[in-house]
Amino acid sequence: MRDSERSTESTSDEQAELLARRAGSFGAAAAAYAEHRPDYPADAIRWALRPLGGIGHPEVLDLGAGTGKLTEGLLALEARVVAVEPDEGMRAEFARRFRETPIFPGTAESVPLPDNSVHAVVAGQAFHWFDPVRAFPEIARVLRPGGVFAAFWNTPDDSVTWVRELGRISRSNVSLPAMTPDTLPAHPLFERFERTEFPHVQRRTVESLVATIGTHSHTLVIDAGERTELLARITEFLRLRPETAAGDFDVPLRTRVIRAVGARPRSSASQS
Repeated sequence: MRDSERSTESTSDEQAELLARRAGSFGAAAAAYAEHRPDYPADAIRWALRPLGGIGHPEVLDLGAGTGKLTEGLLALEARVVAVEPDEGMRAEFARRFRETPIFPGTAESVPLPDNSVHAVVAGQAFHWFDPVRAFPEIARVLRPGGVFAAFWNTPDDSVTWVRELGRISRSNVSLPAMTPDTLPAHPLFERFERTEFPHVQRRTVESLVATIGTHSHTLVIDAGERTELLARITEFLRLRPETAAGDFDVPLRTRVIRAVGARPRSSASQS
């Protein structure tokens, strides 16, 4: 093997290990995650479920449900929710917050639900952790015919100057490019994916915004010294900006959503 090939393979292995560490970092911060992460706008959830055609009380799987930030919005719209989450700490916090909503251990690549069991599968701030080659067949398996898959991301609105600058100084030594997909997914088990976004805000103080950023995976996996320095730097920045220095303020967000309908099975005539 040539040195360049060894270097590429080593870099790929290191990135995979980093992604695994980041994906598994949330459980220890589950209570802070539940308290500080933003919710999802109702209009975004309605758009995601619109292909269902107004089914009353749709059965929805929240996949990679975390502490239930998306579940909360689904329940407010009278969906019947079942949740799947791989992390024990996140499941415990979910169960504490939503005592009437079932949650099961599992992953997107191995969903512990029967075939054709839900009208929709949704993922809030989670799809980028999935292995799509293995996950899409599982998602399609549990969807009923004509069912919907949708993924949501709350992202800072970096068209706003102070938000863009905050993003720059908030990077750690394990930060990666934005985890929302640059291109829409494609899979033969799903019809064409669509994308849209919705304006959103989260009301914060300096302290609560620093706490929010402290629940991001790139701040959870770094060593204690770097984390302390990073959060102090963010605090200083926010206390010096006129938009954020005094009392409560709105953090402008964009909620990005992708959705697709499960591909309809071909008729026997078309298969012959």
